[in-house]
Amino acid sequence: MELTVKKTDLVKELSLGQGVIERKSTIPVLANVLVEAEGEEISLTVTDLELGIRTSCPATVVREGTTTIPARRLLDYVRLLPDAELAVKTLENDSVSLVCGRSKTRIAGMSRENFPELPNMPPTLTKIPAALLVNAISKTIFAIAGEESRYTLTGSLLLIKEASLAMVTTDGHRLAYVEIKHPFEGIDGEWRALLPRKAMAELLKLATEGGDAMTVDFSNDENHLFFQCGHRLLISRKLTGQFPDYERVLPAEASRSVILNREEAAAAIRRVAQFADDRSHAIRLEVRSGELVLSSSASEVGESEESVAVEYSGETIKIGFNSQYLLDFLGVVDSENIQLQFASEESAGQLRVEPAEEGLDYRYVVMPMRV
Repeated sequence: MELTVKKTDLVKELSLGQGVIERKSTIPVLANVLVEAEGEEISLTVTDLELGIRTSCPATVVREGTTTIPARRLLDYVRLLPDAELAVKTLENDSVSLVCGRSKTRIAGMSRENFPELPNMPPTLTKIPAALLVNAISKTIFAIAGEESRYTLTGSLLLIKEASLAMVTTDGHRLAYVEIKHPFEGIDGEWRALLPRKAMAELLKLATEGGDAMTVDFSNDENHLFFQCGHRLLISRKLTGQFPDYERVLPAEASRSVILNREEAAAAIRRVAQFADDRSHAIRLEVRSGELVLSSSASEVGESEESVAVEYSGETIKIGFNSQYLLDFLGVVDSENIQLQFASEESAGQLRVEPAEEGLDYRYVVMPMRV
């Protein structure tokens, strides 16, 4: 294999796949990027066996071929080179020569035979606007469980219907649900699958990189999900198992609701949370006529209390929540006001945007805490 490629093009594409690379894999070749030179471009592929990204960039190919190169070391080195043409050539023993200006380097690689084969993308099932994916993922990814033991909660339930796309995530203590209206050709009835968190994070990067005008081609086979974002393809294994019945968790109706300014509430929660217990992050909310009093206390650090003006005229109620859970929601919405809904001191609270956006149903349910 022998080729020349622009340093900036190579760095851009290598950077997009770094989140997939396994740092401590027992399979050494998974730390490498598969480089394939053919025609007028090079193809770059990385995988951890559960997730894979295949991308490409223009190149002047003198001799076609393939090899694998340590992905992190290659990126770290090439990033330091001047913005110029980089000459790449395979040598004996699977090593690779890199020449850029006066810089000459040899990197030890591995045979392409050791690199796992990724499945080819089936025919496109439907097309999804990139902006819609970015919106749905950013509004739900933070509520995914971090415990690997709760396997089906380590990803998102992806639902695509003829007229909408929905994502649902939960860690057992909170649940984020978003449904966005949009017509999807090729979908008959309802299509659903479990998308892993790591795939969501990488898809968010690819969809954001592509811009709001980009459309993502989506497809699937028995075990994989495929997202074609321009010249970049993300392949993810589906999570297996039964996702919880989220519809039972979403409150049918709330007897009480509070409307408050998002920025003011977020600032107050951050200050009060400084004096919450380090493990539970619990703060107390006392809703009175016209005001919301937030408070926290921890014997070893002290206590704090703040009052925020709200639209509320019902009876006084006290309820506790994990402050970080509240801040996660407040950090991904940009409306001026939000609505906090609840039925009683023992029932879950539900946060929504106020007023509701047309074509968007976004709900965030948080279980209460004893404070």
